[in-house]
Order: sequence, then C-alpha cells, then structure tokens
Amino acid sequence: MTDKLKSAPVAYQNEPFLDSPDGRILRILSEYQEPLARFRREQIQDTVVFFGSARFQGRQDAAKTLSTVENNRDAVSSAKLKEDLKVAQAGLDMARYYEDARRLAYQLTKWSIEIPARRRRFVVTTGGGPGIMEAANLGAHEAGGKTIGLNIQLPFEQHPNPYVTPSLNFQFHYFFMRKFWFAYLAKGLVIFPGGFGTMDELFEILTLAQTDKLAKKILVIIYGSEYWNKIINFQAFVDAGAVSQQDLDLFKVVDSPDEAFEFLREGLTKHHLGGTPKKAGEGLPEIAKTRP
Repeated sequence: MTDKLKSAPVAYQNEPFLDSPDGRILRILSEYQEPLARFRREQIQDTVVFFGSARFQGRQDAAKTLSTVENNRDAVSSAKLKEDLKVAQAGLDMARYYEDARRLAYQLTKWSIEIPARRRRFVVTTGGGPGIMEAANLGAHEAGGKTIGLNIQLPFEQHPNPYVTPSLNFQFHYFFMRKFWFAYLAKGLVIFPGGFGTMDELFEILTLAQTDKLAKKILVIIYGSEYWNKIINFQAFVDAGAVSQQDLDLFKVVDSPDEAFEFLREGLTKHHLGGTPKKAGEGLPEIAKTRP
C-alpha cells in the first residue's frame, strides 16, 4: 500500500526556497516592507542619522582602558606595550567625540519631542552598534525620545547597543537595503570621525545631493575639523577641477554640539517645518503621502 503523500509547504513557509538564490528577491523585499511597517506603526516620520567610528569609547571607559594597559606593562614586550599605549592614548583623545555625539543627540531629541506633530520628527538614528552609534542612541534615550538602530550582520558579530528603542531595533543582511533606510527618512546627517564605513556613507549622500537625486533637503554636518582636515582635503577636489566650489556648500563643518544643534534646528525648521508650527501636525507632511 502506498504511503499517503504529505502536503508540501506553501511557498512562503518553504525555508529552503526562501534561503535559496531564487528566494533572494523576497528577502530583499522583506528588508523593505518589514521596516516600513514598523516605522508606520511607531509613527516615525523622519530621522537625523549619526555616523562615526564603532571603536570610540566614552571618556570614562577610555580612561579605564589606558589604565589597564599601563598596569600590564610587565606582562608584555616593550614593543607591544608601546603600541598598546599608543592605541589606548588615541582612544582617550577620541573619547571627546563620543561625549559630543551623546550631547548633540540629547539636544536634538529634547527639541524634536516638543514639536507639535502627529508623527515623531527627526528621530536619532544610528547603525545600532557601539562607539559613536552607542553615544547617539544613549543621548536620545537620556532625553526621553525613541531612537533607531539599523544593525547589520557582519563576519564579526556586532550586537545592538542597549540604548536603541527595542521596537526600533533592526537587523539587516543586505548593506544596500540598510543604506536605503538610512537615506529614505533622513532629513539630517551628522558625520563624526570614523573609518571606511563612515566615509562610504558620507560620500554616498554627498553624491546623491550633488547629482540632484534626493527628493528632499538633507542637512549634512561634518563634525570635528581637526580630524577631518587630516583625512580629507576637500579644497583639493575643487583645485583639481573634480568638483565645483559650490559643491562644498553641500555640507557644514562644525566643532561643538551647540554649533551642530543650532545648524540642525535652523535648517530643519526652515526646510521641513515651514517655520514653527502653530497647531499639532499643521503643515507637516506624512510619510504615507509624501516622498521623504
């Protein structure tokens, strides 16, 4: 007697198919539709994105790291001690950017949650990991606001920091979908000192703005002239004829949380609030009706 044939799984519950190359388009669409559903549910209208190194610590933690290295001087070779001390001292020097990101995110969030609107405006968003990302999420959390973390699966595990709002904690597989969500809702971008990933995000947004591929005004802040002047010579682009002089107006370089906040507050009010709203939601576009 022939055994009764079991029912096959429906396609959307067929895990081998979903994990296969043929299921890739569904995985990509999922990384669009699932975040969109959550953003709508959480009433997120737009964001301000913070980028920067995942390696920077707060001042207290960086001081502890340096102290630990100094206390272990007898356990390592002189060459390694020299290198470890150099790295730890650099970490302490760069800790000021962690503290500044925390302060700026706090100021921005305090201001944004007082805006009378049906949806949440200018929500602090990061890559969800440690370093500058943690600092910005922490500052927004301390201000009493919601804050977003767009994490990514990496060969080395990057756990979400504890200050991301749980309902706004995302995990992406595809870098390009993660980048899409960084840009799609953003009305501001703050670039703190960082490495390859930070530069990648900066130049992608600048290129989109330069080529008029953005349907909105994104305010771009480059934070920390001392660091960035050593890393990038923007004027050299102009001098070589690679970009025009007015392309340098696509961003503003600042050196303090207060300066950055005032630039954001004034620019966001001018370009995205139409002045100070008189009534809740008056004059404010909605994500469901307007291209961000």
